[in-house]
Amino acid sequence: MAMIQFTERGPARHAHPTTRALAKAAVAASRAPSIFNSQPWRWRIADVAELRADWQRQLATVDPDGRLLTISCGAALHYARTALAGTGVLADVTRLPDATDPDLIARIRVVGDAAPAPAAVRLQLAMALRHTDRRPFADVDVPTGVLERLRDAAEAQGAHLHLLRPDEVITLAVAAARASETEFADPRYLAELSAWTGRPVHAPDGVPASTAPQYATRPVPLRDLDPGAPLDMTTPELVDRHACYAVLFTDSDTPADWLAAGEALSAVLLTASAERLAASPISDVVEVPATRLLLRDMLSRIGYPMVALRVGVPEGGAAAAAGRRAAADIIDVNAVPPA
Repeated sequence: MAMIQFTERGPARHAHPTTRALAKAAVAASRAPSIFNSQPWRWRIADVAELRADWQRQLATVDPDGRLLTISCGAALHYARTALAGTGVLADVTRLPDATDPDLIARIRVVGDAAPAPAAVRLQLAMALRHTDRRPFADVDVPTGVLERLRDAAEAQGAHLHLLRPDEVITLAVAAARASETEFADPRYLAELSAWTGRPVHAPDGVPASTAPQYATRPVPLRDLDPGAPLDMTTPELVDRHACYAVLFTDSDTPADWLAAGEALSAVLLTASAERLAASPISDVVEVPATRLLLRDMLSRIGYPMVALRVGVPEGGAAAAAGRRAAADIIDVNAVPPA
């Protein structure tokens, strides 16, 4: 785990063990996935930890309602919970605790300690392995038993994971193509895409060019993160032939559901990494109202799609990692007001 650096070094150095445990969990949560790697959260930590939305980092065009921002915060919350559980720290979480303070996503309070369960340790270790992998997957089937464990991971967080049948993959592909066409026709989207992508390797946020998808023909097209780049036609054949696709959905479409979806997304991705699988979220299909409705129709309107997922067996070494903001930029220690 990276060394914790804080602006108020005195309080951090002499912090209570509970405060230090929460601060370390907040640092670990910086690895969580987020829309365009925007990392739209902040932490205030004393004897409790407060996770707060950072609306200055909202993608106004892609995510005008803040759904994906809240999902991103939910992923960070699950990462923090996972870090605590993996070290044997027992915690109580209150989600959206104050209706008068919409920026407050959750409060985490340490309530004890115990020997960590092996499953918790396994997920904690997976946090260091997980990266969004947009590269073509290997021509190897994903074991059915693993897919069931991914579904169970989503259910445990209050959401659902629908594994797509071959005919439904076609629907997802249509949704992805329509979303791309709609978004690329919007100059505001192009400006937002340019602002958050093509970052240098050392950038603390955004999507670096090293993680952009390679050009290839796929069953479901991925978002074009570098539309001005020349096409590399050296891989014209179909890739991702053995990829599995899924839609993460919730029973309702409220901020509480968005938060649960973020926690479920994190749980699914970490479970996949623990199983040595690669994955990448597909969010453009839910960014456009028409394609989000198309996916809801595919679900027979029994739920609300939050994000799609592509899962497969990785080929080659570890995927390139995107940068993360410094702890001092997102964590304030001893900054939680008395309850």
